[in-house]
Amino acid sequence: MNNKNAWLKYEDGQLADITAFCEDYKNFITSCKTERECVRESIKLAEKEGFQDLKDYIRSGKELKAGDRVYISNMEKAIALFVIGSRPLEDGLKILGAHIDSPRMDLKQVPLYEDTELALLDTHYYGGIKKYQWVTLPLAIHGVVVKKDGTVLNIVIGEDKEDPVIGVTDLLIHLSGAQLEKKAAKVVEGEDLNILVGSIPLKGEEKDAVKANILKILKDKYDVEEEDFLSAELEIVPAGQARDYGLDKSMVMGYGQDDRVCSYTSLMAVLDLKETDRTCACILVDKEEIGSVGASGMHSKFFENTVAEMIALTGEYSELKVRRAMSNSHMLSSDVSAAFDPNYPAVMEKKNAAYFGQGMVFNKYTGSRGKSNSNDANPEFMAKLRKIMEDNKISFQTAELGKVDEGGGGTIAYIMANYNMEVIDSGVAVLNMHAPWEITSKVDIYETFKGYIAFLKDM
Repeated sequence: MNNKNAWLKYEDGQLADITAFCEDYKNFITSCKTERECVRESIKLAEKEGFQDLKDYIRSGKELKAGDRVYISNMEKAIALFVIGSRPLEDGLKILGAHIDSPRMDLKQVPLYEDTELALLDTHYYGGIKKYQWVTLPLAIHGVVVKKDGTVLNIVIGEDKEDPVIGVTDLLIHLSGAQLEKKAAKVVEGEDLNILVGSIPLKGEEKDAVKANILKILKDKYDVEEEDFLSAELEIVPAGQARDYGLDKSMVMGYGQDDRVCSYTSLMAVLDLKETDRTCACILVDKEEIGSVGASGMHSKFFENTVAEMIALTGEYSELKVRRAMSNSHMLSSDVSAAFDPNYPAVMEKKNAAYFGQGMVFNKYTGSRGKSNSNDANPEFMAKLRKIMEDNKISFQTAELGKVDEGGGGTIAYIMANYNMEVIDSGVAVLNMHAPWEITSKVDIYETFKGYIAFLKDM
C-alpha cells in the first residue's frame, strides 16, 4: 500500500496545532526523565483537568459513578487514570497502556569510590543499550534518596544551567588500537560505565580526599550522606532538553521517547475525554525495558486490583465481574515502533516497515524470530481499528520490527492479552531507539494522539 505523507493533508493554518502539541510534549520529556517524574507530572496535569485520587474514594467508600474522572498511583512509579462510563464495568474497558521507564544507567547501592585522585560512581545499566553510545556525553542524575527517617529527597543534578554535568570517559583515538579491534558489544564493558564526578581533594584528608570532597558537597547541598545511597534510586540520564530536529523543525530529538512519546499521547487522549459509554483507562507502567517485572511493572496485579476496587465502588462486587471486565476490554498497547532508516536499509523489509510522516503505527505482532513472546492480534480487532481510523481520517500504517530473522522486541501487549482481552501494539515510529537521544516525527506524534482519541471515542 502507498500511504500518503501525513504532512500533506494539513493546511498552513493547521500546522500550528501540531507545533503547539509538540512543544508541550518536548517540555514533558525534558522535565520527566524518570518514572517518578512522569507520575508526578501526570498527576499534576490530571488534577488540573478535574481528576481525583481514587484512593480517596476507596478510603471513604464513596460511590463511583458515570462521568467521574479518577487516577491512582502505584508506588509513585506507575499510574492509571480512568474516565468512568455509563455502562457497567463488566462490559469491559477501553485501555491505552504505555510504559514510562527508559534505558539508562542506575547507580549501584555502594557507588562512590576514588581512583588515582579521581572520584567516580559505579553504575549498572538498565534495559537494552549500546554501551558505547553512553560515553563522552553530558549526563545528569535524577532520582530519589530516602533517609532512614522516611524523608524523601528528590534529586536532579545536571539540568539547570548553573549545574555541573557528569559523564563516562573514553579512550583517546591515539591509544585505541586494541579497543577498536573489539566487537561493538565489547568496546565498552558494563563494569566500565563509571561516572567521573570530581577531582579536587578535601584539605586535611589523607585518604580518598577527592571522594571526601564529593561527600562534603553532597551533604552540604543535598543533605545526602554516603550511607544514604543504600536507600536511593538514582538514574543517570542524558543532560539537556528535548529539541526540534531537522532544518524544517519537523522532528523531535529527546531522551526517553521510547516510550514516553506514547505515554504522553495516551495521557493527553484520556485527559481530553469528557464522557464515554464504556469506561476508558490510561495505564502508564514501569519496568517494561527489563521484562515488565516487579510491583510497578505490568506483570503486577496493580491494574487488576484497581478494576476490582472500582467494581466494588460502582455496585455489588464479585470476582466474576472482575474477570468479565478484563476479558471484555479492548486495548492499544501504546508502544513505539522502529522507523525505517535509509542509512541501514538491510535490516528492514520495506513493505512492512514504519516510516516517518505516515502517521501512527499498528504492529499486529512483535516478538522475535517466529513471533516468539509476542501478542499476535486478531484480524477482527484490526478490522475494527481500520474502520475507526478511516472514519476519523487518521493517518496510520502497519509494520513489523525488522526482517524476520533480524531482530524483534517485546511490549506489555501479551501480558494484558492473558486476560483474554483484544490487544494490539500501536504507537509512534522512532529513529535511534534506545540511544541517549531518540528522534520522532511531529506529525506522527500528533496523528497518534488523534488516533488514541478516536479509539477511546468509537471502539
